[in-house]
Amino acid sequence: MLKNNILIVDDVHAIFMEMAEAKGYTCDYRPLIKLEEVMQIIGDYAGLVIRSKFRVDKTVLDAATGLQFIARAGAGMDNIDEAYALAKGINLINAPEGNSDAVGEHAIGMLLSLMNNLNRGDAEIRNGEWKREANRGYELKGKTVGIIGYGHMGSSFARKLSGFQVNVIAYDKYKTGFSDEYAREVSMEEIVKYSDVLSLHIPLTTETNGLVDDEYLFHFKKPIFFLNTSRGKTAKVSAVLNAIRNGKILGAGLDVLEVEKFPSLAEQTWFEELKQSGKVLLSPHVAGWTFDSYRKISEVMAEKLPVLN
Repeated sequence: MLKNNILIVDDVHAIFMEMAEAKGYTCDYRPLIKLEEVMQIIGDYAGLVIRSKFRVDKTVLDAATGLQFIARAGAGMDNIDEAYALAKGINLINAPEGNSDAVGEHAIGMLLSLMNNLNRGDAEIRNGEWKREANRGYELKGKTVGIIGYGHMGSSFARKLSGFQVNVIAYDKYKTGFSDEYAREVSMEEIVKYSDVLSLHIPLTTETNGLVDDEYLFHFKKPIFFLNTSRGKTAKVSAVLNAIRNGKILGAGLDVLEVEKFPSLAEQTWFEELKQSGKVLLSPHVAGWTFDSYRKISEVMAEKLPVLN
């Protein structure tokens, strides 16, 4: 085993290999490799680069006897057993800086589309229906946008909102003193009391799993537009649909779902209602995945690679 060997098991931009090799690393690019094959050879590598192909759990980490770092081409680290990796002295690298602009722009696009019924109106016209009054929308100006999680993604969304003359408030359980020119730090109680729009920008943890449920949404004082571009399991789809039915949610933009990909998605009890709702806008977990972020994520990862001794 060489201390500069990196096994790349997912598709990444060629710029990563170029920058890594310029630093003295040797890259073994195998985006089609299966987990069974990885288990046989992982002990020969000092670095592992992954996106979402499989979970890097205790079994994988125990087999990776020489692993010094894991780099994930994305923001979240929920498919890696972080605690166990860190306990083994493995350095963890991710690249939220690489796709934060993509997420912020995607959230803006979803919000404007929801508030102005763009997808629904388009579909109706194509179906021979001209419903002007039924598609009257809302203006974003003057609204209060509540952001949960003010890291790279939440702050990017706030920056993108800065030209819309809105009041942006943000809550983050894990940091304080983060008020800036784009958002004002508030308590969760203020988020619930004042928000016209609620947008999630949080990682999936034991604390955030199922955060948005019936009980949580019940406490909002005003009807809201709801956005989730973070992780699907942070919001229960059944609760979102219940809130749409009772008028608590005016429209929901969901880039992520509790269960993703087919056929599993189609088997969910809530999927048919979700699909039929004219107040839900869906995208296939692509908020952070643009042609631009594809390159930027790889650049950020390469820049963060440990310096070889």
